[in-house]
Amino acid sequence: MEHYRVVNPATGETEREYPTATDAELREALESADAVQRDWAAREPAERAAVLHRVADLYEERKEELAAVITREMGKPVKQGLGEIAIVVSIYRYYADHGEEFLKEEELQVASGGRAVVRKEAVGTLLGIMPWNFPYYQVARFAAPNLMLGNTVLLKHAPQCPESALEMERIFHDAGLPRGAYVNIFATNDQIETLIGDDRVQGVSLTGSERAGAAVAEIAGRNLKKVVLELGGSDPYLILGVSDLDRVVKNTLGGRMLNAGQACNASKRIIALDEHYDAFAERYTDAVRAIVPGDPADPDTYMGPLSSEKAVDTLDEQVQDAVAKGATVLAGGRRIDRPGAWYEPTVLTGITPEMRAYKEELFGPVALLFKVGSEEEAVDFANNSPYGLSASVQTDDAEQAQRVAQRLQAGMVFVGGPAGTAAELPFGGVKRSGFGRELGRFGMEEFANHKLVRVVR
Repeated sequence: MEHYRVVNPATGETEREYPTATDAELREALESADAVQRDWAAREPAERAAVLHRVADLYEERKEELAAVITREMGKPVKQGLGEIAIVVSIYRYYADHGEEFLKEEELQVASGGRAVVRKEAVGTLLGIMPWNFPYYQVARFAAPNLMLGNTVLLKHAPQCPESALEMERIFHDAGLPRGAYVNIFATNDQIETLIGDDRVQGVSLTGSERAGAAVAEIAGRNLKKVVLELGGSDPYLILGVSDLDRVVKNTLGGRMLNAGQACNASKRIIALDEHYDAFAERYTDAVRAIVPGDPADPDTYMGPLSSEKAVDTLDEQVQDAVAKGATVLAGGRRIDRPGAWYEPTVLTGITPEMRAYKEELFGPVALLFKVGSEEEAVDFANNSPYGLSASVQTDDAEQAQRVAQRLQAGMVFVGGPAGTAAELPFGGVKRSGFGRELGRFGMEEFANHKLVRVVR
């Protein structure tokens, strides 16, 4: 049974609980999303765009309140919460501004004469299953393009994010979205399986763990439903050339430690050529040691708690497993002894294949440092992972950057800085990081019916 409740990770105290949906409430939610979908899709794109613009306006107007909600729910420092909302605003505006262009029909060259076009049309009602680490952003990158397209959305958020889930639903209603076009559901896993099997649900998008993705994909496969999955990663940051060590340290620090390291595309494995390794490791470790986790409601706090005590348990088990098997702790490596979900910012070296940390994703403020002897070794090491979400390359040699980017097995490669996101950039991975893309033009392609209309002479 899922338990939707706000447990403040800074204190460990349960602040509020919410009941899960009854089966009758789930049926009503699905019926309303299905009933309104055809009307919503039939509206002019400009009308749908106007609603998304209003959604963006409301996020901007309510940003302080919204940031405070996720600080309580999952411990995000309020300054970073405001940054997340700024990205959300840009996403809704992006699809409002460009959605009509993306929906234009495409004319095909027909060898046998006549005329043929491909139209992008909505497929119906979609189910979104979203995680807690970026409560507003994860929903925006799924909901914005699909609402612009004319699909309707049922949204199951993480059980620890009920207040932000309700705030998002309220924003859609206040913006003038028809009732039923976006419905928040506090559903259980068993209820989700039933929803996926319902003929009125046309597709599923999930961002979350590999285990959750596999379970949803299996259910969707049995029911012939398309899925888009973003399942995390163990992203490498390759340091191949260093002319400005301060910049490299700043990039890798932010790339790993923002949001307490709880990002799918964080720079979790830092791979440096031996000629740069010692100087980098010393400066990077000093920078990590200087981070003092504090009250996430304080606007000056850089790092708050992890999202939950369970998250701390999992991370500490991975770290202690590595230490027991010979890893070296350069910084941190322990829980912080205070109520709540606190963990020291940590740097580990000497990670070997028999350790869990070598293959598993570490979802928290733990950086792994590796020394390699050549570009070839760096690329091979980076690719030696079951994941393939993103990768970063640091070098002053532009030709080397492009050469390495071509060889990296990742859905996204960033040159000169850590992985990031923007409304116009496609987001997604390969291998066990999932499949499908969100954001950019590609975000409106996944759940669209590319309908061929052929006129024969």
